[in-house]
Amino acid sequence: MEGEDFVKQKISDKILSKVQKPTRYIGNEWNSVHKDPKEVEMRFAFGFPDIYEVGMSHLGMKILYHMLNDRQDVYCERVFAPWVDMEEQMRQHHIPLFALESGDPISEFDFVGFTLQYEMSYSNILNMLDLAGIPLMASEREKGHPFICAGGPCAYNPEPLAAFIDFFMMGEGEEVLNEVMDAYAEWKRSGGTRTDFLERVCQIEGVYVPQFYDVAYNGDGTIHHMIRTNEKAPEKIKKRIIKDLDHTYFPREIIVPFMEIVHDRIMLEIFRGCTRGCRFCQAGIIYRPVRERTPQKLLEIAKALNKATGYEEISLSSLSTSDYTALEGLTEGLLDLTEQEKINLALPSLRVDSFSLALMNKVQKVRKSGLTFAPEAGTQRLRDVINKGVTEEDLVKSVTLAFEGGWNNVKLYFMIGLPTETLEDVEGIANLAYQVLDAYFTVPKEQRNRGVNVTVSTSSFVPKAFTPFQWHAQDTIEQLREKQAHLKSKIKNKKIKYNWHDAPLSFLEAVFARGDRKLSEVLARAQEKGCRFDGWSEYFDYEKWMESFDECGVDPHFYTARKRPYEEILPWDHIDVGVTKKFLINESEKALRGETTPHCRQNCTGCGAAVFEGGVCFE
Repeated sequence: MEGEDFVKQKISDKILSKVQKPTRYIGNEWNSVHKDPKEVEMRFAFGFPDIYEVGMSHLGMKILYHMLNDRQDVYCERVFAPWVDMEEQMRQHHIPLFALESGDPISEFDFVGFTLQYEMSYSNILNMLDLAGIPLMASEREKGHPFICAGGPCAYNPEPLAAFIDFFMMGEGEEVLNEVMDAYAEWKRSGGTRTDFLERVCQIEGVYVPQFYDVAYNGDGTIHHMIRTNEKAPEKIKKRIIKDLDHTYFPREIIVPFMEIVHDRIMLEIFRGCTRGCRFCQAGIIYRPVRERTPQKLLEIAKALNKATGYEEISLSSLSTSDYTALEGLTEGLLDLTEQEKINLALPSLRVDSFSLALMNKVQKVRKSGLTFAPEAGTQRLRDVINKGVTEEDLVKSVTLAFEGGWNNVKLYFMIGLPTETLEDVEGIANLAYQVLDAYFTVPKEQRNRGVNVTVSTSSFVPKAFTPFQWHAQDTIEQLREKQAHLKSKIKNKKIKYNWHDAPLSFLEAVFARGDRKLSEVLARAQEKGCRFDGWSEYFDYEKWMESFDECGVDPHFYTARKRPYEEILPWDHIDVGVTKKFLINESEKALRGETTPHCRQNCTGCGAAVFEGGVCFE
C-alpha cells in the first residue's frame, strides 16, 4: 500500500476528529522533505519517544533529519509517540505506527533510530516498537525487520536498553551516522545476514552492539566483568566528537510546524561542551571538550534560517551561553539582524556571575520577560561541594541590576538531595529567595517595575553516569519529600512561589540512569502493564513500576540507595567519553572536602578530554 493511500484509508477525518491535536499526525509542514521511496536505497525513521511538540523542539533531530535527507540515497522521516487518545484509535483500528512524511508503517523501514534524551522516555520506546509491530527484543528480529538504533546523552549508559537496541551510537552523530549509512549500503548490496551488518558497524568508532557482549555478575549483584562474545567488537567504545563546528553540517532550512511547539523559534547552537565542571552535571562531562562556532558562521546560519522559516524569534543554544568567548560580537550582529527583520532575540539562562544588564536591555527592548538563574544550592558550603562557583553576592547583585532595569519576574532553580546536604542547606534556598525579594525593595519605587514575583523550583538530585557523583547514593523518596515539605514550610510570602519535582519519578530516573541489563526485563514488563509517558505526571504510575520490579525479582533500591566503592565495575565502564575515571574520583573526593576546581579556561585539570583535540583543549 502506498504511503499516501495508507494515510487516506487508515487515518481518516473520523479518527482525527476524535483526538485532541490532529495536527500532530498529518505532516506536510513547511520545509519537510518528501521523496519517492522507490528512488532511495535506505529509509530511516527518526524516532523521538515523546509527543510531536516536544520532539519538534529538539535541535539534534533538526540537524540529523536534514543531513540524512541531503543524501540522495537516504529518505529520513519523523515518527513521534502518539498521545494516548491517538494510540487508542490506532490500536482500535489496527493502524501501525507510521512516519509523518510518507504515512508508511515504520516496520517497513531499514532503520528506526531513537534519540535518548531522558530516562523516563524508555517505556515510550518500547510502546512505539509495539505499536509498529516490531519485535521488542533485538534477539527476536529477523531479516526484513528494521535495525533499531539509538543515540543521545542517555546512550552513555546503554545497558538498561541493551535487550531492545541493535546498536548504539556514542557521541555526536553528524559523522558516525553517515558512516553507518555507507556501511549499510555496502551490506545491503552484499546480501549478508543481520549479524554481518552488526559486525560491520561495530568496527565504526563510536558504535556499540550490545549483543556482542555479555555480563558476569558477583553474588551481591554487582558486575564481575564484561565479556566480549564477538572478536570484531572493540573492548572500549570511544565516543565520537566533531572537532570543527564551523565545517560540520547545520541545516539552512528547518521544518516549520503548523502548531505551536515547546521551542517555537530558530535555535542557534553556538558551541558544544562546557568548561565549568559542575559535579552533578552529566552534560558538562560527556560533551567535553568545548568547541565554538564563529560569529560569522552563526550569523550566516541565522540569516538563512530566518529567510527559510519566517520565525519571529532567534535563541542561542549551549550549556553555558555566557561562556561563549565572542558573545558580545555575536549578539551585536544578531541584534542588527533582529531589528532589521523585526524579530526577537532570546537569551537562555545566564550564569549569575556573568550577568550583563547592558546586553539584557538590548535583547529585551520590546518586552521584559522573566529572568532565570540557577544557583543550584542554598548555601555556599554546598555550592562549593558541587563546584558551582557562584556566591550569594553574585546573585543579589545580578537581580538588583535586573530590578533596576525594570524586570520583576525571577525564577530560581535549585537541587535538593545533593551529596552532603543538610536541612540547613535546604533552608538556605528559602533564605536566598527572601534575599532576592529584599533586593527588589531596595530599588527606588520610581525605578522598579510594579509587582515582583519570585519562583523557586527544586529538582531532586539524580546521580548520573560519568559524573563525579556517579558513586553517590540518592536520597530516598521519604527523605526528598521531607526536604520538600521543610522548604515549603519556610516559604511564607505570597510573592514567592515554590514548585518541586515528584520524588518517585526522580527515584525511577536514578534507577535507569545507573542501571544495568537486568532492567531490560523490568522495562518490558512495565510496558506490558501499560506504562508510557512516565515523564508526564498524569500518566506516571509508580505502583505499576513497583509491581514490575517485584515480578522480575529486581530491587530498584540496589541502584539508588547505596554508595558505590570506586573499585566497583560500573555498567558503563566499557564506554570511553574521554574524561578519565581518575579525574572523576579526584573530583568526588574534592567535593567531600568542599574544595572547588577552577574552570577549564583558568587552569587545565587534566580531565582527559584533550585527547580529542590532539593534546590541547585551549591554545
